[in-house]
Amino acid sequence: MRQYSSLGRNLTGYAFISPFIIGFLGFTLIPMFVSLYMSFTSYNLFTSPRWIGLDNYTKMFFDDPKYWNSVKVTFLYVFIGVPLRLIFALFVAMVLNTGSRMIGTYRTLYYLPSIIGGSVAVSIMWRNLFSNEGVINSALTAIGIGPISWFGDPNASLVMLISLSVWQFGSSMLIFLAGLKNIPTEMYEAAGVDGANPIRKFFSITLPLLSPIVLFNMIMQTIGAFMTFVPAYIISKGEGGPMDGTMLYSLYLFRQAFMFNNMGYASAMAWIMLIMIGILTVAVFLTSKYWVFYESEGGK
Repeated sequence: MRQYSSLGRNLTGYAFISPFIIGFLGFTLIPMFVSLYMSFTSYNLFTSPRWIGLDNYTKMFFDDPKYWNSVKVTFLYVFIGVPLRLIFALFVAMVLNTGSRMIGTYRTLYYLPSIIGGSVAVSIMWRNLFSNEGVINSALTAIGIGPISWFGDPNASLVMLISLSVWQFGSSMLIFLAGLKNIPTEMYEAAGVDGANPIRKFFSITLPLLSPIVLFNMIMQTIGAFMTFVPAYIISKGEGGPMDGTMLYSLYLFRQAFMFNNMGYASAMAWIMLIMIGILTVAVFLTSKYWVFYESEGGK
């Protein structure tokens, strides 16, 4: 009887987790292996896949300058946009780490861009803000700087894209804010008694104690930045222009897959992106031992 009872409990557990298992197998694991196979084939959705070995990877690395341009643009977007977003998020979190009565409202308002920031509507709004007669150019003209051709200069268009990325700082800000709440105020009071100024308190107390949260936010935001698609697609109208200045990796992958029907080539690009993100994540973890400090280390 005990065996039957144990089997019944196990079956009940498997029944509860079966939706996740089915979803994971059907929408994640199996498609991953299918895309890995497709990356070694020539496949255009209309004919059967034809095995071509490493030809897709050879073309990618040696015969496709647009691919390397997308890699360059994406790395600029990630390595400029992610640090700026984290710095801005930490700054706002420190400002909001007060006892104001309206602080709950302020936190909600600052978090809203992260909820709607990746939407098509916000990308269209951002495009209109930076248009020739938009608010940004009007303000720059008023102070004698503009107007700037945001859609004619590849460098300016990438700056426009990065600015939208920085504006979506809400999720990182909330995580930083939670970390700031866990820092004992006694540490700041003791440092103040010793004559430490706000800058010294930030670099000696706040930043070291927040370093695990900085690590988490850095990894999550980096992965998200590599997968950015909607803003680049909407702002450039799907072309990645001007002069491929906003041709992010994900946008170029999309164009190869669904505009040129090169599904095999797009699958190879997807796996290279996965490898790049994996290498960067491992590199960040390996270097974290030099700049991330945990509470348990302080008691040694």
